[in-house]
Amino acid sequence: MASKFHLKAAKDGQFHFNLLAGNGEIILTSELYKSKPSALDGIESVKKNSQRQGAFEVKAAANGKFHFVLKATNGQVVGQSQLYASQAGCLAGTESVKNNAPGAALQDDS
Repeated sequence: MASKFHLKAAKDGQFHFNLLAGNGEIILTSELYKSKPSALDGIESVKKNSQRQGAFEVKAAANGKFHFVLKATNGQVVGQSQLYASQAGCLAGTESVKNNAPGAALQDDS
């Protein structure tokens, strides 16, 4: 299975997406968007910014686990990860986004 962006409608009428790796695991989750065109712009932002130096910020959670956020050039968060047990695992997650986002297909279930 190839990587893909999975676009969905939330119960409140907003939109969000997940980036799934080739094995089907979610490697990045978006924020909520008020409109579908905005969510589609968010997907394009992830594709572009995932290739930009300094776009990923790795953070430690209060429980000792790690997660990352992907930021656009204006500093706005365009996606975030799940929690990882180690910083090394988190860094591997950023690499997975870098490798999968640019060529990921769109699955629109909105």
